[in-house]
Amino acid sequence: MPAGTQQNRRIRFPISTTPYVFALYMATIMAFLMCLVITVAEFGIDGHYMENVMNAYRVAMPSAFICVLIVRPIVARLVAWTVHAR
Repeated sequence: MPAGTQQNRRIRFPISTTPYVFALYMATIMAFLMCLVITVAEFGIDGHYMENVMNAYRVAMPSAFICVLIVRPIVARLVAWTVHAR
């Protein structure tokens, strides 16, 4: 089959799920980055560094997801109040 006729086999969610998909990606990335930084600050880098990071991440990721869902509308309003519309 020619390259131009292949269907895109990627999973796509409906547009109505955008806030939840955004929250999932944001929480996943930010929770992991924060766990990396906080683990270094608390314990330093040793042989158990990634184990400690992942232990923290198990708590941080679901918490971050819920927090992003709650805070996102507030942040959107703050941005609307502080940024000029074109």
